[in-house]
Amino acid sequence: MANIYKNAKLSLTSSVNTALYTVPSNSRAIVKSILIAEDANSTATAEVTLVDSGATAYMIDKDVSLSAKGKEQVITEPLIMEESEIIKVDATSGSVDVIASILEINREDR
Repeated sequence: MANIYKNAKLSLTSSVNTALYTVPSNSRAIVKSILIAEDANSTATAEVTLVDSGATAYMIDKDVSLSAKGKEQVITEPLIMEESEIIKVDATSGSVDVIASILEINREDR
């Protein structure tokens, strides 16, 4: 079993539901934080969802409102993710950067 510390990053400028991170099929993951920051000196709104392996979407945060150059920590407690689950982000208005801090736990022997 290997622990892999990583981050996932996105820069979004349009309303497209985009995958931020997908758990590999042989792993589990603990998401420590998701930080969203406005990056165009305007206002922005975003939403974050978790999509399970059966393609059902669960809302993590629907209306993340950001002022010009503002930032918001979307989760404040660890989020456990199972195999093949996906975190998706949508910049419903404005331009945002997103960074997630993740501990990926690979279950294969190395």
